[in-house]
Amino acid sequence: MNYTLNQLQIFLKIVQTQSITKASEELQLTQPAVSIQLKNFQDQFDIPLTEMIGRKIFITDFGKEIAVAVEDIIDQVNAINSKTLAYKGLLTGKLKISVVSTGKYVMPHFLADFMKIHAGVELSMDVTNKNKVLESLTNGEVDLALVSIPPTNVQIEKLDLLQNKLFLVGDTKESFSKPIPIKDILKKAPFIYRENGSGTRQLMEKYMEDNKLSVFKKMELTSNEAVKQALIAGLGYSIMPLIGIRNELFNKELQIIPVKGLPIKTTWSLIWLKGKNHSPASSALLTYLKESKSDIVREKFNWYEQY
Repeated sequence: MNYTLNQLQIFLKIVQTQSITKASEELQLTQPAVSIQLKNFQDQFDIPLTEMIGRKIFITDFGKEIAVAVEDIIDQVNAINSKTLAYKGLLTGKLKISVVSTGKYVMPHFLADFMKIHAGVELSMDVTNKNKVLESLTNGEVDLALVSIPPTNVQIEKLDLLQNKLFLVGDTKESFSKPIPIKDILKKAPFIYRENGSGTRQLMEKYMEDNKLSVFKKMELTSNEAVKQALIAGLGYSIMPLIGIRNELFNKELQIIPVKGLPIKTTWSLIWLKGKNHSPASSALLTYLKESKSDIVREKFNWYEQY
C-alpha cells in the first residue's frame, strides 16, 4: 500500500461529513480533487470503503473501521508535529471555537495575527446558529464561543471584542431622506426573518415586541447570505447586523433605512464556561486579545464607526 497523509485526511473528512461536497468545502479543495484522492485511496483496498446510492455517499462497515485507524494515524502525526514544535519552545495544541453565523465576519480578524505568530496551534472554528453554539459550549466540545447575546442560563466569563449594530436594511430602489415609521415599511413588503435559533432573529423579535409592531407578511431564510440576496432582489426588508453587509453597502446594492429606535446595539463577546481550565492555546489567545483587541478594532473595523 502507498497511501499518502493527504489521502488519509481527505478520507477521514468525508467520513465525518458524510459528503464529498462538504468535505471539499471544509478542506478548501475542489470536489473533483477530493473525488480523485478518494478513488486513489480506495483503489488500494480489495474491499469497498464507500458506496454511492443515488448522489449520496455511504461509508461501508469496513470503511468505518479504516476511518478509526486513519484517525489514530492522523492524531499520531499531529502529536509528532506538536512535540517537535514544543521542543523548539513554540506554542502547540488545538483551539476549538464555535461562532454564531454572523460572527464569521468578526472572529477571523481577531485570530489572523495570533495564528501567524503561533503556527503550531491547530484551529477548528465551527460556524452555526446561536442555539448550536451554546450547545457546543455547555457540552464542553469547544474552548470558546463568539456570541452577540450572552446566555442567561449558563454561568460564563467573557471578553468583549466589538459592538454589534443591527439596522433596518432594504434594496436601493427607493430613497429615504428622513426617518420613516417602521410600521409603514412593514406594510410595503414582506419582512424577512432568520431561522429559529438565530441570535439575529431573537433581537428582531424583541424589537418588534417592545415596539408593539405587527408583521403582515413574513419570510424565513436560514442564512445571512440568503437574507442579503433576497433583499438585493427586492423581496422585502430585514433587520441585519451591520458587520455582514459592508460590501453590499459600499457597492450600493443595499441601504440602511433610517428608523426610530434603530440600530439595536449589543456586543460581540468571546465567552467560556465559568471556572474553565483553559488549554495553553486558548489561554494564550485570551491573553493576546486582551492586549491587542483595541488595535485590531482600530485597524480592521475603522469603517464600522461611520454608521
